[in-house]
Amino acid sequence: MASEQQLDAMKGAKVLMVGAGGIGCELLKTLALSVMSDASRGGIRNVSIEDDEGLDLGSLDLLDGGILAIDMDTIEVSNLNRQFLFRQSHVGQSKAKVARDAVLKFRPHINITAYHANVKNPDFNVDFFKQFNVVLNGLDNVDARRHVNRLCLAAGVPLIESGTTGFLGQVSVHLKDKSECYECYPKPAPKTYPVCTITSTPSKFVHCIVWAKDLLFAKLFGDKNQDNDLNVRSSDGASSSERADDVFERRNGEDIENYARRIYDHVFGHNIVVALSNEETWKNRTRPKPIYVKDLPLENQQNGNFDKSSSGGDSASVSAMATLGLKNPQDVWSLVDNSRVFLEAFKLFFLKRGKEIGGLCFDKDDQLAVEFVTAAANIRAASFSIPVHSLFEAKGIAGNIVHAVATTNAIVAGLIVIEAIKVLQHDFHNLRMTYCNEIPTRKLLLMPVEPFEPNKACFVCSKTPLTLEVNTSRTKLRDFIEKIVRAKLGMNLPMVMHGSSLLYEVGDDLDEDMIRNYEANLEKVLSELPSPITGGTVITVEDLQQEFTCNINIKQRVEFDEEKEPDAMVLIGWSQAPSRETEKNSPLRNGESARATTQETSLEAEEVSLTDANAASKKRKAPEIPDDSSSHGDVKMKKAVIVEDDGDDLVIVERWNPDMAKKKRLV
Repeated sequence: MASEQQLDAMKGAKVLMVGAGGIGCELLKTLALSVMSDASRGGIRNVSIEDDEGLDLGSLDLLDGGILAIDMDTIEVSNLNRQFLFRQSHVGQSKAKVARDAVLKFRPHINITAYHANVKNPDFNVDFFKQFNVVLNGLDNVDARRHVNRLCLAAGVPLIESGTTGFLGQVSVHLKDKSECYECYPKPAPKTYPVCTITSTPSKFVHCIVWAKDLLFAKLFGDKNQDNDLNVRSSDGASSSERADDVFERRNGEDIENYARRIYDHVFGHNIVVALSNEETWKNRTRPKPIYVKDLPLENQQNGNFDKSSSGGDSASVSAMATLGLKNPQDVWSLVDNSRVFLEAFKLFFLKRGKEIGGLCFDKDDQLAVEFVTAAANIRAASFSIPVHSLFEAKGIAGNIVHAVATTNAIVAGLIVIEAIKVLQHDFHNLRMTYCNEIPTRKLLLMPVEPFEPNKACFVCSKTPLTLEVNTSRTKLRDFIEKIVRAKLGMNLPMVMHGSSLLYEVGDDLDEDMIRNYEANLEKVLSELPSPITGGTVITVEDLQQEFTCNINIKQRVEFDEEKEPDAMVLIGWSQAPSRETEKNSPLRNGESARATTQETSLEAEEVSLTDANAASKKRKAPEIPDDSSSHGDVKMKKAVIVEDDGDDLVIVERWNPDMAKKKRLV
């Protein structure tokens, strides 16, 4: 039971909840079952629901307290196993609306307003945030988290962050000027793999998945005009006539089965032969084996029956597995079975979903696409002597899926409410950041630590200037805005100034002359702008919506490494380089990882070790917990994991730094 002091603190509280997914559903339920928003203690039921296109913030009625939930997503079938406020009949509907309606069925006197909208919508500005006593995040991406963090800082509103992935979870409290903000310590840059590794020398199954998903699948079924390294590599060593034509194009009058076999022989046979022609490459590597259709006993297998693959015209029901009688997605297929699935899925795309070809993108919820990518990745893996995987495993890798545990979401939601009550009571001395571990430390699964102080070097909450290394005579303003201001600094409505000169801004109130001037500036290199940006100058970038300003020192640099520095710009102070000590001493454990990408290509979570994650982030370790058997000064400890996501999309893993645990308490 809540104490009278807690009841008084919660009476009339105004709570903004961002995200109504895995954590959000549990959080809204927990808030509803607490006294925080009970109408008998000051709340008034509000049954409004607004859409992104017709936001009416003037209808917001939280004068007597209540909860406002924002989420831009709609309900998918895959949500139903852990987001318990949703049912099959809700698929396709707004998460925020359905969650609100579900809660009102068992707590009808609660004041809840739901917005089916993006929290980055300009209507949700600093003034909007100022009306709340606390903001609770249940988001699934870093970009939105950064945006909310800045709005909370500008509005002076406490933010409670959270994330889960599998058995791991985290709840952290961020108070302006009293504790670190969400961006005080940069998140690690995604681990990348050179394209040549993916296309020529794969050594891990994830390389094969990336090749199958983002090269082969995209080339065959996606946008024909997009750049694709697969076609360039495939033409190496080909005859002049073959180079003149795209080998992946279906020839006039070509039978679909012959087309499928020709592509199979080309990517798994001919391409491997071409790769083997470079003897230098294979001196210290296992040589791959070319695979051709004629060498496989496919004719003795069950022939596909297209009638089994689809009932009616629903493309979602088309399945090569169903056609071939393969039922268990957790079975590991043989090379022959993988080849059969590849050829069958290939044919089904053209025979059953031909109208979609040319505009398809891989989707983890597209059964036929997952079957094709799994089979193609496994065949390539077999060629390079890499262990193959089941469709269930391959789908998780291709879709960056970290399977969620509903119990973890419920635990984290409860921890959020506990910390929210402390915030509302102004009990800052007892605030805690809490981490859920998979393996107990001294029989503890929940590890509380005191919030950390603000990082004096943070460019967001401490306003520390950044430094940009750039060739000002080659880099256009457009590249700077897109690759630095938007992508790295997370600004939505940027304004760029050099001294008193305004070089670029966006907004609905600009006249045509201003728009033309700014668009002309975008195509100019930095040193040729009306107010030239050169080495030694300082520029200011600002986001009016976030009320966030950042100063950037420009440092002239002529040459960049095209592979390691593809943007030809290096932002210093935004990210951190790995230390040699970290690289040497950090242990490697699969499953404790950050999301990885390779040049616009997603990789499996297991492929990034703690070393990679720690290299670009502030290292933290669990607070020292003495073991009964430990001698003085010799403390045994488990490595605790920090996660920043909601089940399906792991973003960052760190370790606690014992030095950080010794920081003084908040006052």
